[in-house]
Amino acid sequence: MSRRPVLLLSIFLALFSLAGISLAQSTDELEFNVDVSSPGIPLPRIYKPSIDLSGRGAHRDINWPQTLAAKGVLEIWQTDLGFTNFYRLQYNLWEIEQSAKDKAAKEKLLDNYDAVIKRISDSGGVVILDFFGTPSGLGKVLDKNSAVHNLKSYKQLVKDTIRRLSCEKKYNIWYEVWNAPDLEDFFLGERSEYLNLYRIVGEAVKELRQEAKMHIPLGGPSTSCWFANTQPNDILTPERSLIYELIKYCYSYKLPLDFISWHAYSSDPAMEKQLSIYNKPFIKLIREWLSYFHFESSLPLVIDEWNFDAAANISPKRGREAYISASFIPARLKNMQEAGLDYQTYFCLEDFGGNKEGVTRNLGVFSFDGQERSDYKGSAKAGYNIFRMLGLLGNELLPASPANEFAGIIPTKSQDYLAILVYNYIDPQAAMNYLSRTIVDLNSAERKYIINIIKSDRIEKILSGQLDLSTLRLPAKARSMLSRAIELNNLAGKFSAAIRKIKISFKGAKDIYMLSRYAVDSSCSRDCPFKASDEQEVDLSQGYSQIIEMSPYSAQLLVLKKKPLPPVEVKPADNTAEKLVKNAENK
Repeated sequence: MSRRPVLLLSIFLALFSLAGISLAQSTDELEFNVDVSSPGIPLPRIYKPSIDLSGRGAHRDINWPQTLAAKGVLEIWQTDLGFTNFYRLQYNLWEIEQSAKDKAAKEKLLDNYDAVIKRISDSGGVVILDFFGTPSGLGKVLDKNSAVHNLKSYKQLVKDTIRRLSCEKKYNIWYEVWNAPDLEDFFLGERSEYLNLYRIVGEAVKELRQEAKMHIPLGGPSTSCWFANTQPNDILTPERSLIYELIKYCYSYKLPLDFISWHAYSSDPAMEKQLSIYNKPFIKLIREWLSYFHFESSLPLVIDEWNFDAAANISPKRGREAYISASFIPARLKNMQEAGLDYQTYFCLEDFGGNKEGVTRNLGVFSFDGQERSDYKGSAKAGYNIFRMLGLLGNELLPASPANEFAGIIPTKSQDYLAILVYNYIDPQAAMNYLSRTIVDLNSAERKYIINIIKSDRIEKILSGQLDLSTLRLPAKARSMLSRAIELNNLAGKFSAAIRKIKISFKGAKDIYMLSRYAVDSSCSRDCPFKASDEQEVDLSQGYSQIIEMSPYSAQLLVLKKKPLPPVEVKPADNTAEKLVKNAENK
């Protein structure tokens, strides 16, 4: 996981206080319509449970990959959800080579890596295998995050690894070059050194493709955000991003580039709809870059790390208030899909703690007590039950009514059931995230007004109503943007403390269904039972509406299964006439 990069507009991420409001019933009722007869599309894979398998950061078993989640947690995930989608595995070459002096220990470590990869591949899933860690003797400095100095030896090491995993064992793997190379905490090198690293891995992949006559996917750069580079950069200069540099570099050196990846930590569910300086969504801009340099514009775009981010490694909203970050998950996924993103892997499976590096993070869907050194498996957080809800979605996505600022639905169907995921997530930084997402739509002069206000203490006063916007001299467009920010701030304050009534109206169905409901809300943040409640019979043939009450930061899954028709009673045939004929013949 990467820390949030230093951005030109990072001040937008500062926390601000919302006015305290006691929890109350809201009179605002939202209505969403679900037409069961509408043609759906195959459920995009972005909605299917996918995750980075990292966790804990230290294990008593030195032969178990030290940054991989505990075995027991992997078993729970496989039992409940399987491994049928995308799973990111951080492959620590430094750690592997550290055990090289003990051949048996190294083989056990490799076997453990292989076993996890095989489990996913055999299940029909895809492993995103992230190469990171510079073995001792191959770097510029004696540090696992060092830029590679001995490129020839590193290339051979990577080539041997890919040959074994992909060419010989035929595992389904996409290879990713490094993790967050734009951050000093993860890569001690310059832009040119990262590109050279990608080049030697790309050359190894090209040689193996020719050797084995098979396709081996390769991509990157897995930066800490889409516009990041090894030197400070911001959204106003997207062509200085490492993503742009990598696309251009791969074109120039004829290197394989099969997917683009980056991280995206935020509390903003609509982050992927951020505009670029060219007044177009940045997802579209990246696809245009690909096309310009003669790559397929449809190459997969992958957010390989994401989570709820409140600019802190340890957030109560991911711990004792885990229902908040849980409700964020479906809201974010819906926006990712609408923005045109292809795949994602949530970070991460298990919390980090109790390791020698002193890294403590509570981003996992399973908690971990860092002081416990036994086989303790941890507790499932509320977010884990959201992934179980995603696992119950149907295989077709139905058209949905547009979401409002905070609530929305993901309606799906299969042959004999409907599954509607409803969420009520209120971005605690809704106003500031809105400004950050849209400020590039202003010209330089208008933008300067907004930035000056943000840098002063006036923004909090404006949002809270202490400073009247009409008293400020502002360009019309900047004023309009601040007015919308005030509106969002007020709405966030209102709905973060109010129960929301949501009406879901069904049409186009002809059957009787059994309705059951799964819920995630503030009543439980960890070890929440995942079981259906409120089962009832509903007749959709005449049109049906379900009104549900959603507390702030909650999600519900409505599952409607067709009720089997009662068996038809078959009466014995009346053989009276036949018996009379037979009696007459006998006489």
